[in-house]
Amino acid sequence: MAKTSTTTQGLRAAIERSGYYPALVAEAVEAAIGGDTIRSYLVHQETTFDANEVRRHVTVLVLTGNRFIVSHTDEQNADTTSPTPYATTSTESVKLGRISSVVVSRVVANPESYTPGTLPREVVLTIGWGAVSRIDLEPAACGDPNCEADHGYTGNSTADDLSLRVSEAGDGPETVRQALAFAQSLSEATADITR
Repeated sequence: MAKTSTTTQGLRAAIERSGYYPALVAEAVEAAIGGDTIRSYLVHQETTFDANEVRRHVTVLVLTGNRFIVSHTDEQNADTTSPTPYATTSTESVKLGRISSVVVSRVVANPESYTPGTLPREVVLTIGWGAVSRIDLEPAACGDPNCEADHGYTGNSTADDLSLRVSEAGDGPETVRQALAFAQSLSEATADITR
């Protein structure tokens, strides 16, 4: 990465541990970070099954002093557009002031005997900054069951730019800890921007 620090070295090691095209992923992330200092990071590798194919995907999240950086890398099999397998890497840099929500959902076993500090078995981190919104519409109705008038539509708009799920069983306890630490750092950084 651009700067040599413990955090930068930790990010590089996490990318290499993922084992998912580390040179390609690291280069894309380094280019997006530029000269910024890394405050926190999360590397998450996910394997999915698509029909008879196994596909891998890695997401790297980086928090700097004034930006939130998201990097996605996907692999593709040979197809009509390419005679050889290939990978696609994208990065997005978001100013911290644009982040509108950081949602952390925790799943804990045996909540009646939960002890503070116990690691959740699953964490879902959802971050919204307005790039992607989902609108769910349905016909509006009134309370009269015999009414046939058109009342228009009603619905909800939800910011859903990034949702990342990590679990102790699938990703290991260290990745769950890292997800919680990253979420806390991002929440604190966005709170500092609004003060």
